[in-house]
Amino acid sequence: MNTYKITLLAIFAALGVVGRYAFAFLPNVQPVTALIIICGILLGPGSAFLLAILVTFLSNMLLGMGIWTVWQIMSWGLIGIICGILGKFFKQIPTYIIVIISVISGYFYGFVISLTTYQVTGKFWPYYIMGLPFDTYHAIGNAVFSVFLYPIIHYLLKKYANNRFHIQQ
Repeated sequence: MNTYKITLLAIFAALGVVGRYAFAFLPNVQPVTALIIICGILLGPGSAFLLAILVTFLSNMLLGMGIWTVWQIMSWGLIGIICGILGKFFKQIPTYIIVIISVISGYFYGFVISLTTYQVTGKFWPYYIMGLPFDTYHAIGNAVFSVFLYPIIHYLLKKYANNRFHIQQ
């Protein structure tokens, strides 16, 4: 990993932490998942997984640590790895596909986080079903953030990056 990529990850992490903190008043609406998806597509799976770790630990220092931190890293990390693999296989991913991935990721994130309750109480389905409205908020928020952030970030990275940094052109 070179200095340019580390700098980009630091900027992504700062955006994720500030965005998560700024939108804390809205339940499950935050730009973190969208940023991890975009990072995975543009910078690769390793960078997206590292971003998931950074944003989770740094933002949970402000918002509160707990057993859910491990599950947040797992869910955001898996989302980043999957999107990173998609970014490696497809040269151009249309924005509407990224929006669909964002919506699915919102529900996937909620499913994985619900496993925390199973780990603690042994009850999964009641907690998961009661959390579906919040997963819907997360999915809609991901779609909105993806629509706004992906074209801007893609344009900036395309403008300032070389092909050797594995950024889609």
